[in-house]
Amino acid sequence: MADITPLRGEGRTIGRITGLYGELLSEFLGVFVLIAFGDGVVAMAVAALPGSGRTAGPTVIFLAAGDWLLIAFGWALAVAFAVWVAGGVSGAHLNPAVTLAFAVRRRFSWQKVLPYWGAQVFGAFVGAALVLLVYDNAINAFNTAARTPRGGGQALASFSIFATFPASYFHGGYAGPLIDQVVGTAFLLIFVVALIDLRNTAVGSNLAPLAIGLAVAAIGMSYGANAGYAINPARDFGPRLLSYFAGWGRVALPGSYHVGTFQFSSYWWIPIVGPLIGGVLGVLIYDLFIGDVLHARLKVAEEVSGPIPETTAVPGAREPSETETRTQSHAQTDRGSNPNA
Repeated sequence: MADITPLRGEGRTIGRITGLYGELLSEFLGVFVLIAFGDGVVAMAVAALPGSGRTAGPTVIFLAAGDWLLIAFGWALAVAFAVWVAGGVSGAHLNPAVTLAFAVRRRFSWQKVLPYWGAQVFGAFVGAALVLLVYDNAINAFNTAARTPRGGGQALASFSIFATFPASYFHGGYAGPLIDQVVGTAFLLIFVVALIDLRNTAVGSNLAPLAIGLAVAAIGMSYGANAGYAINPARDFGPRLLSYFAGWGRVALPGSYHVGTFQFSSYWWIPIVGPLIGGVLGVLIYDLFIGDVLHARLKVAEEVSGPIPETTAVPGAREPSETETRTQSHAQTDRGSNPNA
């Protein structure tokens, strides 16, 4: 596709977007797509389907597991298409927890971590703004029917279109939701690094984005109800900011809700801290149990010294030398002819 004329022309700008600036553009658009379709499917389930007369009543939501499956698979496809959109430029982190984990264990440049985080949160904010623009009438109709105006501190259902909150059975405690976010994000990183690890059974034919989306669906179906499976600080905080400015008030920030026995306070930091911890734990667990074993087997097979490349898909990582690349190629050939190797 090299014959496509750049919109920016062939001037000085082209050289500038080949580096970090281009990667930030990619992360912004990738997260924008992620939230536009992820929050979009929640808006469908919560406000648009009931309000359009397609359910038993204007406030009838989550009557069966099918509603949750709609959201789980909607988010899965949102992740998959977001990774396909951004993967060729930035590696499609799309998640501050992924960026931090790659900096800790995948040689991703620490100098890029904060800029990536900023682009991710901004993309999430703008994506949520698009969802609000498209579904504003449906959301207002739902809030009116449910008698929960945005600014009244009780519009939790419509707020859930944008960001997450803990289940009532935690009784406002922090430990349960925090553990949930650590565990969910740890699994996410285990799946992500396994799927892109060329030493392992890495996904071929450009299907890794779909497999990563299915990993998110699996987490949502197995652990989602506890705290909404944010497993991504940008995915929660960007839309949370948007919903705060759009009138949801203290339900959004600081994340407080007090109605009857269902209460929680200052929840906003849980979907940030939990995923950051869980992401690092996930990549460490993978390397301890799987990555180190694969590394040792390849070293024994080839009798080489020095690092053996896992993947070149992490932007900012050190490029493997010709010797390292040739070593991995031989190892992959040997494994193809001997499945037990």
